[in-house]
Amino acid sequence: MKRWKRVSLIIGMIVLILIVSILIFVNGYINRSLPEISGEINIEGLHESVSVTRDEHGVPHINASNAHDLFMAQGFVQAQDRLFQMELSRRQASGTLSEVIGEATIEQDKYFRTLGLRRAAEASLPMYSEEAMQSLKAFAEGVNAYMEKAIEENSLPPGFALMGIEPEPWDPVDSLTIGKYMAFDLGGHWERQAFNYYLLNKFPEAKALELFPTYPDDAPTILNEAETVNVAASFKDAIIPTEFNGSNNWVLSGERTASGFPLLADDPHLGLATPSIWYQMHLHSPEYQVSGVIFAGIPGIILGHNEDIAWGVTNVGPDVQQLYIEKRNPIQPNEFLFEGEWEQAKVISEPIKVKGEETIDYKVLETRHGPVISEFAEKSGEDVVMSLRWTALDPTTELEAVLEINQASNWKEFEAGLEKFLAPAQNFVFASKEGTIAYKANGRIPIYEDGDDALLPLRGWEQEDEWQEYIPFDELPTTVNPEKGYIATANNKVVSESYPYHISHNWAQPYRYQRIVEMIETKEEHTMDSMKAMQLDVKNLQAVEFLPYMVKVAGNGEDEAEQTALDLLKKWEYQDLHTLPQPLIFHTWMENIEATLYNETIPKDMQELFHGMGQTTDELLREVRNGGSSIWIEEAGGIERALQESLSVTIDELSQQFGEKPEEWAWGEAHAVEFTHPLSSIAILERFYNPGDPVPVSGSRVTVRAAGYNDNGIVNHGASWRYVIDLANPSEADHVVGPGQSGHFRSKWYHDQLHDWVNGGYHTTDMNDYTGDVLKLVP
Repeated sequence: MKRWKRVSLIIGMIVLILIVSILIFVNGYINRSLPEISGEINIEGLHESVSVTRDEHGVPHINASNAHDLFMAQGFVQAQDRLFQMELSRRQASGTLSEVIGEATIEQDKYFRTLGLRRAAEASLPMYSEEAMQSLKAFAEGVNAYMEKAIEENSLPPGFALMGIEPEPWDPVDSLTIGKYMAFDLGGHWERQAFNYYLLNKFPEAKALELFPTYPDDAPTILNEAETVNVAASFKDAIIPTEFNGSNNWVLSGERTASGFPLLADDPHLGLATPSIWYQMHLHSPEYQVSGVIFAGIPGIILGHNEDIAWGVTNVGPDVQQLYIEKRNPIQPNEFLFEGEWEQAKVISEPIKVKGEETIDYKVLETRHGPVISEFAEKSGEDVVMSLRWTALDPTTELEAVLEINQASNWKEFEAGLEKFLAPAQNFVFASKEGTIAYKANGRIPIYEDGDDALLPLRGWEQEDEWQEYIPFDELPTTVNPEKGYIATANNKVVSESYPYHISHNWAQPYRYQRIVEMIETKEEHTMDSMKAMQLDVKNLQAVEFLPYMVKVAGNGEDEAEQTALDLLKKWEYQDLHTLPQPLIFHTWMENIEATLYNETIPKDMQELFHGMGQTTDELLREVRNGGSSIWIEEAGGIERALQESLSVTIDELSQQFGEKPEEWAWGEAHAVEFTHPLSSIAILERFYNPGDPVPVSGSRVTVRAAGYNDNGIVNHGASWRYVIDLANPSEADHVVGPGQSGHFRSKWYHDQLHDWVNGGYHTTDMNDYTGDVLKLVP
């Protein structure tokens, strides 16, 4: 017995030693994979030495003697902090995730192979100038220099070890493919065309047209039964970007500022995750002196400033995606009808490697209009399919434009660079230290002879339905030094009825733009502080417009909880603060109004194509409030019943979740930010990749401080970067990148900006005054 105790003790000690050894090894490996931020590193291919100073917020300031070394160092530094993110980004955009993840991402890979973002990137390469290609190649060389070093030293970021992979060499086409993915993420409304088409084939015409983004003078023609595509089946596995991808930006002339120089603010609204979609950098060489943010995997600075100018963007949201219904030859399935003749479609082989499985022999069909996207999931019809015409699938030169605007010193030079920025179409606002403020809705936007044509899929077999031209660059919406002294955009409608071209039917709800203008005009002189306060504003103008009417029509509550909720709403000052119960009640009520109107008749999968549902619902409520009528509201029992029933459902739901006393509820209980890492879904990794609990946050989808959320109440969409600059001193600007600069969970810059993001903190980055750890990159 004693001998067995001794043996058990020895075994226990051996196991303990093994566990400790493994922990020491893992800890050593993790620490070894942290970026080197000081000392000296030899990099083959550099022409001269480069210094990289990381300031206290982890922002790298790169100083090089020439452009080649600048971009090579930029690639190396980005890879140090974000290589795993870059790897996942290029795989997602290229449709090669299944190669490293397995069967779980097969449908996603099929969709991106069908779209062909990488094919479009490859087709774009020949359009780039020799100078731009040299920059792209130098950037790729820098990424590869880091990869080779990390592989040799067994110090790749932990994500690679967890997935059991090593990265393949970086190529310029990888950077262009990530750029194409950003065009995908900012959308173009094919989903709404498919939804409109579904409406017309499912409901009586008058009922269908009520949900259109505009009410056409001449109702669109419904295609005959032989030309009908099963929309629900065709797009059931489509990857749909969030409809809330947008932004705020505004610029004020010196006449409206305390400094007498222009002020500019920008906060792009995209997905909120770890790492951030943005990476902040400062680049300096004889050719460049520019600071701001860039997508990891891309050279240059896409949003920011140099020593003469500053700029920011929001999404225009134009109709640049067009579905075409294609008639297939029943005898030759790869042929499609055009002007009475059968045309051969391209058949593109896109084999999909799957981890642990056999390679899928996947093929993509491309008609004259673009890829057939209604078949990637399953056949929607033997003889009729849908293809996608999209400007971003054409060869484009956005990264060349980025490099040119980085070097611009005035509006004329900046606008000249914009001519090469073709997709996605963006609202650029601009300011210079000379005092000029300007705006341009930039990008390649097709001309529709009749704007109503963009509401529905077009006939792929008719020449008259083809895109013929694009709005000329000189005729795109442009404003320079307007008399009112400011320019603002928030994905709102940017043109008046007198503008000669169609831009879009799908504009964001106007509340953010209205609130920005209200705040600009109610203050005589603005400062950096007032600009920041505007970015953080949470006044809900949707509630200002509708809540008094909703409360009045709803009447008295059916029980004490309902009455208490109504009393609270009557006292509310319309601030979407995370500490208050009213925002929770109001937003849940609005969601339940939509559910009351649509859930019984529009399936959930089709609602995912219903982009702009909120704006459409607002229009229906506005119509009834103003004395008109709505078929959808009448069929829900009328406005009084719809509001009362949705209120009762709201209070019941919230009571079950947060208790019986509405006065004790808080918006932040159902509205908190976490900045989730993609690997945190693996349970054991969550505490490493998502440190801390979700943090309650103010704002909503309709406030200037944008904060969209998922079904679990996690805020996953909003201002991924905030930025304010006074052109009195264009060498510096104030920023916050949520949640931080680094993609490595052991880095001090991993989540160090999370609470600043929540609480409204900023840090100043100066191109001429900075200190920190210095890394020397030497040839």
